[in-house]
Amino acid sequence: MAIDPTVCAASNTPFVSVTDEGYFNDNEEEILFSTHTIFRIEQIKPIHDDHTDRLWQVNLTFTGNDDNKLSTLTTHLREDLSRATGWHRFGEILIRLGDPAKAEHLYTILLEAASSDEDRTGYYQQLGRVYSRMGEYSKALSNYERSLQIDKIALSSNHPSLATSYNNIGLVYDSMGKYSKALSNYERSLEICKIALPPNHHSLATSYNNIGLVVYSRMGEYSKALSNYERSLEIDKIALPPNHPDLASSYSNIACVYSAMGEYWKALSNYERSLEIYKIALPPNHPWLATSYNNIASVYYNMGEYAKALSYFEKAHEIWKKSLSPNHPNIATVKENIEIVKEKL
Repeated sequence: MAIDPTVCAASNTPFVSVTDEGYFNDNEEEILFSTHTIFRIEQIKPIHDDHTDRLWQVNLTFTGNDDNKLSTLTTHLREDLSRATGWHRFGEILIRLGDPAKAEHLYTILLEAASSDEDRTGYYQQLGRVYSRMGEYSKALSNYERSLQIDKIALSSNHPSLATSYNNIGLVYDSMGKYSKALSNYERSLEICKIALPPNHHSLATSYNNIGLVVYSRMGEYSKALSNYERSLEIDKIALPPNHPDLASSYSNIACVYSAMGEYWKALSNYERSLEIYKIALPPNHPWLATSYNNIASVYYNMGEYAKALSYFEKAHEIWKKSLSPNHPNIATVKENIEIVKEKL
């Protein structure tokens, strides 16, 4: 653990060494930190233990108020989360931390207690997101459509909230493989966003990104997909801080197209840029990190670099085991991929 005294002097996060104050006189070199202390993870490596071989050394570096990248991202996320209040905000945090089961429990309780349509439509939206991340697409679609029905009555025809609903419904159809319905909803969302929002608004980037996704997935029109993905990335570079997770998603989607085109080095470069951002922006066991490792592994496999592919597949497996339910299809798929790669070695 590395702590720069000059960083600490400028920080509002105190810590204290209690090496000589502990109950046991065993040179533990204990340090007490405030609960909101933030460290950068510099390196994680195994400690070879003759008994369990389950110990890992994690090298951490203390960050202070002068960490501009962290400050920019934190400010943006704080502003983003400030749109919700109370338990609604807590549920949003649970979703972003990759814990949809707890978020589902919370939003179900909030929905039952809701006293206005404005609250209900928000909770339906959040439950739609939760069920989508859990792979329960019919439930996700049902909740999104209930939210849309309420908003169509209460809001104008070009209100941004309607664009959000159409976009989310498109995402579910996309995941279900119903690409024509997905594209129709994405395009409706984009139409509203162009009317209701400024040209560099993040929601426009989301619409371009999702159209790129379905055009690539359904029709294999790689040039159109790249055009939409790059337009999305261009907007988000203006609208978002440099280490925002949505930028990582854009790089990952661009990489996916390059991989399908057989341009593996370009794919690898974009996947690695995506992974760099996720490592900064997300907790270490977030399922999106596992997706990044899995994608990089697939590229290495296609390049014939099987040892590297195996390493990344195993990293993906370790995270998914901790962050997904045991019967999630991603776990079965990555285990199968690990066995396929082992046969190549």
